[in-house]
Amino acid sequence: MVPTIEIDEQLIDLGIAENGELEVPEDPDRVGWFTGGGKPGEALPVVMAGHVDSKTGPAVFARLPEVAVGDEVSVTNAEGATFTYRVHEVRDVPQDADFPTQDVYAATVSPELRLITCTGDYDRSIGRYTENRVVFATMV
Repeated sequence: MVPTIEIDEQLIDLGIAENGELEVPEDPDRVGWFTGGGKPGEALPVVMAGHVDSKTGPAVFARLPEVAVGDEVSVTNAEGATFTYRVHEVRDVPQDADFPTQDVYAATVSPELRLITCTGDYDRSIGRYTENRVVFATMV
């Protein structure tokens, strides 16, 4: 899936949590796919989320902060077709600010992909990271 950071995982389904936010995988070693969004090749973005770490160490998206503009990400659908996307933007969003919902989930002209994890400093007083990293990629 993301060769530059050695991720090759099967996806689990994610929906919307009771608080209105995207669910996150319970298992820190799994990548989730937002089933209410697009499928590979569609003009709705494919949105995936995973943890950067866990109480026991690095998680599936531990190396996502290494992904840079120009890197490629491949997604294989249930039918076995592979879709390749090229990263065109990496954005860190403070968790105490408004999440860029429109930029992440809205329909696009061409098929796109979003990868989301936590980043920034870990704030022990609130038990979470201070930012989200969002990787934006367009199908090539």
